Amino acid sequence: MVGEPLTGAVANSGLTVVYACVSSADHESDLNRQVARVAVWATGQKLAVGRVVTEVGSALDGRRKELLALLRDPAVTTIVVEHRDRFARFGAEYVEASLAAQGRRLLVVDPAGVDDDLVRDVTEILTSLCARLHGRSAAADRVRRAVEAATEGGPE
Repeated sequence: MVGEPLTGAVANSGLTVVYACVSSADHESDLNRQVARVAVWATGQKLAVGRVVTEVGSALDGRRKELLALLRDPAVTTIVVEHRDRFARFGAEYVEASLAAQGRRLLVVDPAGVDDDLVRDVTEILTSLCARLHGRSAAADRVRRAVEAATEGGPE
């Protein structure tokens, strides 16, 4: 049902929530525009939006408190987002299946939309992994040099 038009649909029982998220405070100004676009779409689909939830946080970790609260709240039957990656970068299909099993749903306004945040997140992941690997390598190199220095200056 993701991204499918809901022509003629009427608000289902339960709460419909517009969820908007940006990855960092630098993009916080985009939240209002994102909310406006999603709310206009939902209204055009005859969905009665009961609440708007906004959040600043990475879609790569599980620390988005507002989204977790929506997922835990059984009164929330429909979550509407602009792009799938605003909901979850990876594994959104599993969460959608879980919602569907509970009679709930995720609606994506623009299912094909991919923005620069995804590229930025992948770059951050790679940078983090490289830093960890380089850090381990540097630490191992320091240990090796310390051991060499200790054995060179020690008794033979």
